[in-house]
Amino acid sequence: MDKSFKVRLGYVAMSVMLQNASPSQTMTVKQFEQIADYEAGVRKLERIALSNLDNCFRLLKHNKAHDISFFRLSSRLVPLANHPLTEGWKYEKALAPLLKKLGEFIQQENMRVDFHPDHFVVLNNNSKEILQQSLRTLIMHYKLIKGMGMSHVHRCVLHIGGKKEGREEGLEQFIENFAKVPRVIQEMIMLENDDVNYKVEDVLYIGEKLHIPVILDLHHFDVLHESTDLLSLWERVVQTWKRSPLPIKIHISSPKDGETDRKHHDYIDVQRFYDFLTLISGTVDQVDVMIEAKQKDEALLKLFEELSQIDNIQAQNPSSITINSTRLS
Repeated sequence: MDKSFKVRLGYVAMSVMLQNASPSQTMTVKQFEQIADYEAGVRKLERIALSNLDNCFRLLKHNKAHDISFFRLSSRLVPLANHPLTEGWKYEKALAPLLKKLGEFIQQENMRVDFHPDHFVVLNNNSKEILQQSLRTLIMHYKLIKGMGMSHVHRCVLHIGGKKEGREEGLEQFIENFAKVPRVIQEMIMLENDDVNYKVEDVLYIGEKLHIPVILDLHHFDVLHESTDLLSLWERVVQTWKRSPLPIKIHISSPKDGETDRKHHDYIDVQRFYDFLTLISGTVDQVDVMIEAKQKDEALLKLFEELSQIDNIQAQNPSSITINSTRLS
C-alpha cells in the first residue's frame, strides 16, 4: 500500500487578493534624518510599524478565511529598527500589545509563521561591521518573535552568503562566524541553497556539521546543482530536521523564462512540483511548502486547484493536500 503524506502550502509576506494591506511600509534613512526632533522621528517610525503590524493581522485573518496556515512574515515590519541611527529605540515595547495580539491569533489558529531576512544578512563575511549589522537584524527578528510569545526555534531562513574569497573559504568563514553568534540566534536559523553561490551539497555540509535544518529550494536546485541524485540529497535534508519541533520545510518557485531562469514566475509549474512530490513520497509524513511566486496567495490557490485535479491527491482544504506515491501519468 502506498504511503501518503501531507503537503501544506504557504506564501510570502503580501497578498495580491487583499487590497491596501502592505506590511512593509517604510521610511528611508534620509527621511528620518530630515526630521529635526529625534523623538518625533521615532514616533513616526512607531506609527508606520503599528500600521504594518495591523496589516499583517489583516493578512493572517485573510489567510484563516482561506484555510491557509503557513505564512512568511515580512522582515520589514519595523522600519529602521536595525539601523545605527535608531540604536537604543525600544520598539518592541512600543509594539508589545499588537505583537502579543498577533502571536495569540497565530497560536490559536495553529499557524506556522517565519521570516526570511534580506540577502544582506550574511554570516560568512570576514568584515566585523557586516557581521554586526547582520546580528542586529537577526536580533530584531528575535525580539519580534518573542514579542509574539512564540518559540524562536527555526524561524529565520538564511543563505550562506557570498564567496568573494572562494567557495570553500566562504563555507569555513560561516562556521567560524557562527560560533560567535548568541545561542538563541543560532537556534533561530535555517539554511537554504541558493542559485548563484552555494548548492544543496554546500548547505548540507554546514547543516550537518552545525545541526542547522536545511531548506531545499527546488528552483535553486534546478538552476545550480552538483549531483543529479535529488532523492539522496533529499534524504540528507530530511535528517537535518530530526531535531526540529517543526515539520520539514521547502521552497518552490518556477522560472519565468526558460528552465534555468533565476527570476520567479507569477505561478508554479504544477508538473515540476508534482514530480518532486512523487519522488519524495514515503520519506516524510508532512512537508510545508513555501511558494515564492509573484502572484502570492493567488498562485497558492491556483496550484491547489491544479493539484486537486490529480487522481491520487486528496484535497484537505484550500492549502493542504494528501498525496500517495503513484506517479503522474
